[in-house]
Amino acid sequence: MVSRSLVFIVAILFAALTARDLIRLLDAAGVRQALLLSLAYQYGNPNNPPVQDEYARVKEENDWTAQRVSEYPDRLRGFCGVDPLKSYAIAEIGRCAKDVYVHYGLKLHFGNSDVNIDDPRDVAQLRRVFRAADEHGMAIVVHMRPSVTRNRPYGAKEAEIFLSEVLPSAPNVPIQIAHLAGAGGFDDLSVDRALSVFISAIARHDPRMKNVNFDICGVAGIGQWQERKALIVERNRQIGVSRILWGSDGAFGGGVTPVQALDSYRQLPLTKEEFHIIDTNLAPYMR
Repeated sequence: MVSRSLVFIVAILFAALTARDLIRLLDAAGVRQALLLSLAYQYGNPNNPPVQDEYARVKEENDWTAQRVSEYPDRLRGFCGVDPLKSYAIAEIGRCAKDVYVHYGLKLHFGNSDVNIDDPRDVAQLRRVFRAADEHGMAIVVHMRPSVTRNRPYGAKEAEIFLSEVLPSAPNVPIQIAHLAGAGGFDDLSVDRALSVFISAIARHDPRMKNVNFDICGVAGIGQWQERKALIVERNRQIGVSRILWGSDGAFGGGVTPVQALDSYRQLPLTKEEFHIIDTNLAPYMR
């Protein structure tokens, strides 16, 4: 069993997978530890029908995630989730920061929260949220790709805004940009343009990138990834494999299991040494 690899399995809204189910999935893939990410932000998703008592449901979902982690505290850690644009976002971050099982960090999903990085009001609110997480010592995993459903703009411009106006609000905590700055797969050329902004910042030793890592959750195995394997590997090397974390995504509802995600990842033309580095990278929030 790989003792230091991570898998990212998202908790679905009070559903399908028990903590025991998750552990079985990890064991099948030979993975020792996992980060469990709450989907609580989905209750505020503007692409879904509105729910009654939204904030109460958000709290309930984050508590549900904490309860799952409590069953296997030596194997699982949890991040709470919140829609960063909601009026209750700062309060929920503060509440989660006091929970022994999800105080480690915060999961944000710009796509499912319809964050518009080109809107100064949204950026101002993101700064508040990032600052709150930083003040509580909570790491941030961020799905940066804005809403595909609503055709929000994305590319180098939006990555530059994130780099210059949002990242500085959380200078002291780990920031993990999910899916190599995309939404899964690597078909969307705008994702590569956004990622290139961060690669350039790393190359010039930009201090804002000091605590930034990337995960390759859902990159291999989705879309035309076989045709882009060489490009995916090139981008990993430009980022630096010491900054790369492997992960799966939700294994519920017919999703990809850790075994399936691992199989696709192993097909990338990385060297044996590069695989070893990624496999043994340990995110700060798991230490």
